[in-house]
Amino acid sequence: MSRCGERHHSLHTVDYLPRILNIHRQSRNPVVDDMASCTLSVSNCTPLILTPAAPQDRRPLVISGPSGAGKGTLIQKLIDAHPNKFELTVSHTTRQPRPGEKDGISYHFVSVETYNTLKSNGDLIEDAMYADNFYGTSKAALAKIFNRRLIPILDIDMVGVQQVTINPEFEARYVFIKPRDLSVLEQRLRGRGTESEQHIQARLKQARRELEFAETAGVFGRVIVNDNLERAYLELERFVFGLECGLV
Repeated sequence: MSRCGERHHSLHTVDYLPRILNIHRQSRNPVVDDMASCTLSVSNCTPLILTPAAPQDRRPLVISGPSGAGKGTLIQKLIDAHPNKFELTVSHTTRQPRPGEKDGISYHFVSVETYNTLKSNGDLIEDAMYADNFYGTSKAALAKIFNRRLIPILDIDMVGVQQVTINPEFEARYVFIKPRDLSVLEQRLRGRGTESEQHIQARLKQARRELEFAETAGVFGRVIVNDNLERAYLELERFVFGLECGLV
């Protein structure tokens, strides 16, 4: 983490709605935007004791990383800590529901035909295939969250990130969550007890590719090593709220 001198920032929310949604609404004062503002001091990135009412940056938050890196846990901690600020987008998938998963909450479980219709109609902002199943994020899922004046969080893989980063109509902030090393990742995957050996090896192979992709310049605004959950969460929260070494 880079060092910084003491800085004082007056934070104001920025009203943001992606052009990709093609949603029109009356303009309003972006400074007020029904959100409180605050002034804070950040000194040499020391632990923070003041959290603003909302992030200054209202763009969607894209969080990526290999399976088993802990990104789902970090996303849930962020939502639990700020339930009136963030919401995770619900992706569409053609795979079958697993025990305990609920349609419309875990995923939108759809047929291949329905998925292909969404894709051909241009209703997906990103889609990918993994283990012979399709996964994608719809424009409608984003619009639903923006209509509630919340910030969408997208949990997508490398292929999805590659798609949305080249889309001129989709502006977002990007975070990559990585394990300390692949041995830790393998331990976590095996600890789940839900993956076959074949799937574990496939995920580890994919993880190597994703870790290499994370080094691509200009893609991720922050790469977080999740070797300590609380420390990783604090780094994520600081990035999201722009409370560190200058505003993001």
